[in-house]
Amino acid sequence: MDFVKALSTDNLTAIKAAPKTDVHSHAFLSTRRENTERWLGYPLTKPPLKMKGLEGMMEYVNAVLAPHLEHRQGFEFIAASAIDDAVQDGVVLLEMSFDIRLLKFYPDGLTELRSFIEMLVERYREKVDLRPELGFARECANDPKWMKSAHEAIELDIFQSMDLYSHQEACAPEAVQSLYAKARAAEMKLKAHVGEFGGAEEVRRTVKVLDLDEVQHGIGAAESTEVMQWLSGNQIRLNVCPTSNVMLDGVSELAAHPIRVLFDNGVPVTINTDDLMIFGQSVSEEYRNLYQAGVFSAEELNDIRHASLTVLS
Repeated sequence: MDFVKALSTDNLTAIKAAPKTDVHSHAFLSTRRENTERWLGYPLTKPPLKMKGLEGMMEYVNAVLAPHLEHRQGFEFIAASAIDDAVQDGVVLLEMSFDIRLLKFYPDGLTELRSFIEMLVERYREKVDLRPELGFARECANDPKWMKSAHEAIELDIFQSMDLYSHQEACAPEAVQSLYAKARAAEMKLKAHVGEFGGAEEVRRTVKVLDLDEVQHGIGAAESTEVMQWLSGNQIRLNVCPTSNVMLDGVSELAAHPIRVLFDNGVPVTINTDDLMIFGQSVSEEYRNLYQAGVFSAEELNDIRHASLTVLS
C-alpha cells in the first residue's frame, strides 16, 4: 500500500512501512516512556498534556525521569531502544543528538563516549543510517570546560552535524560562533534551535550569525512573510516537531500549527519526533496526526516525506 492510501485509510502499519527520516531527535529522551518503564520494572508518571515551555518540560524531566535515568546505564539503554523504535517506525535516516554533557557518565571522557556511539552506528548499520549529532546546550556557552569538550568532540570525526538548544536567552548566537566555525571547517551540518517560541527575526539572525544549514523548530518564522521568503530563497530547512510544539504551548492546537503557513510560503520542512519519551508520537504518528487534523492532504505529506529523503543522496 502506498503512503497516500495508507494515510487516507488510517492504516498505521502501512504508514510505518514507508521510508522516513527523523532529523530532530535528542538521544537522552528519544525512546518511548513505555520501553523505559519495562526496563526499570515500574511505571513513571505521564507528562502533562500541556506544559509551559521548556521550563515546564524540564520540571517534568527533573522530577520524574532524571532520578531514574540520570546515569550511564540509563542513557545507553535509552539510546539503543530509541534506534529500535525508529527502525520499527520506518525511519531510514536518523540524525540523533548526543549532548556534550553526557560526558559526565564516562570517566574516560570523549574516547569512551565515541566508542559507544561507534558501536551503535555499526550495530544498526544494516537497518538505519544513524548520523550522530553533537548537541550543545546554550547554558554551556559560558562554561570553559564544556566549550573545550565540544571543540575536542568536533575533532573526533564522528559527529556529522551540530545542534544548539535550550533556553534561547541563555546565550546569544555570537557566543558559539567560534564553535560553529570549527564545525563548518570540519564539514559538519549546522543546526540550531530557534523560533520555537521566539519571533521570525531571531530565526533569520541566528541563521546568519551561525551560518546554519537547518533550523530545529523555527516555527516563529511564520510571523513574517519576508523572513519566510528569505528562508525559502536560501533553502534553509525547518525540522519541525508538531506534537512538541503543541504540548509545550508554542502552538495552541495541532490544527492551527504554522507548519501549514511555512509550507505554503515555500519553506522546506521535515516532520520529526523531538523527545519521544515525553511527546509520545513517532514520525509515522506525526504524519498521521497532521493528516487527521486537516493540516495537510495525504499527497502533501507524501511530498514532504519524499523531500526529506533527499538528504540520503
